[in-house]
Amino acid sequence: MLTRPRLCSLAAATAFTCAFLAVAEVPHAQVRTGTVETAGKAAAQLYNETCAACHGNDGAGKDATALGFDVPTPDFTDCSFASREPDADWVTVAHEGGPARGFSRHMPAFGGALGEDDLYKILGHVRTFCAEPAWPRGELNLPRALHTEKAYPEDEAVMTLGFGRSPSSVSSEFVYEKRFGARNQIEFKLPFAAASTGEGQWLGGAGDLTFGFKRAFAHSLERGFIAAAAAEIILPTGDESAGLSSGTPVFESFFSYGQILPRDSFLQFQGGVELPFDTERAGREGFWRIAAGRTWTEQGPFGRAWSPMVEVLAARDLERGAVTHWDLVPQVQITLNTRQHIMLNAGWRFPLNDRAGRSSRFLVYVLWDWFDGGLFDGW
Repeated sequence: MLTRPRLCSLAAATAFTCAFLAVAEVPHAQVRTGTVETAGKAAAQLYNETCAACHGNDGAGKDATALGFDVPTPDFTDCSFASREPDADWVTVAHEGGPARGFSRHMPAFGGALGEDDLYKILGHVRTFCAEPAWPRGELNLPRALHTEKAYPEDEAVMTLGFGRSPSSVSSEFVYEKRFGARNQIEFKLPFAAASTGEGQWLGGAGDLTFGFKRAFAHSLERGFIAAAAAEIILPTGDESAGLSSGTPVFESFFSYGQILPRDSFLQFQGGVELPFDTERAGREGFWRIAAGRTWTEQGPFGRAWSPMVEVLAARDLERGAVTHWDLVPQVQITLNTRQHIMLNAGWRFPLNDRAGRSSRFLVYVLWDWFDGGLFDGW
């Protein structure tokens, strides 16, 4: 199963601080490795012995003031909180301590007190407190490619920059995504672009504004997949004379699919159509995109994550005799900060055919997974 090292939220770190403080009170001989004394204990028993003092037998959490915490204890029955992060993130904070993910030093490392098997066993019990299966698990939130949109509903802000030649050009796009409910997401996109006229001047400005809605209609952690459908409306807000707008509203609809593969690999697919309201101003287009990659982590399972990927892109006007444009985009995503909720992806887009008027472009984005903390947290 894919290990996707992201970030536990601050509440998650506090959760483990609270959950395992009780372990410190157990005689050392009883928790020496977590592989002998705890081997025969059931998950619920381990949870009750090490976690319930702070989080309660029902997982709803106890009063933080009474416990001496300045951050509320999390509610494990809240699926919006409990379902987002993969098990590996929770275990990292518990095993390595808060500083391993940019959290407080009050969260000690318990890797020598409880074995990883015990930590995962406890998490298996914690997962039962979220009783709503509609919430996709965080393991299905695969690394974001430069072009292929993922199926997982997410809270993210992404700034993408592109640099091209022949003619020289610079483009950018800001994307804001907001999740609501178990499976839904709304987003908006605002592009900017500037290009050289070849006479020492540059022309540019804002492009067409996009509003979108996405819903994950099927997912299964056991089978390692998630599927979603989306609809977007692209409004002609840009400057048409500068080539920054189609001059007509465009409706876009697409299907997205993500699949976890063996050995921490993954596959993502997106396919859809763009349908302009006025076909005299813009043509109808079909497209499909596929991204495949694998995630590695430094220092075993707990360090910085690297996700090299390659995308294959295809787009074709929906008219007789049109040419399908093919592009290849090798790239790599890395986590930048200790908390791993700020990421960077850099790649190069190469046209594979019909290269007249289609030059290669260098692309880079910075992603902020803002549910996991502030932009300047966890460095």
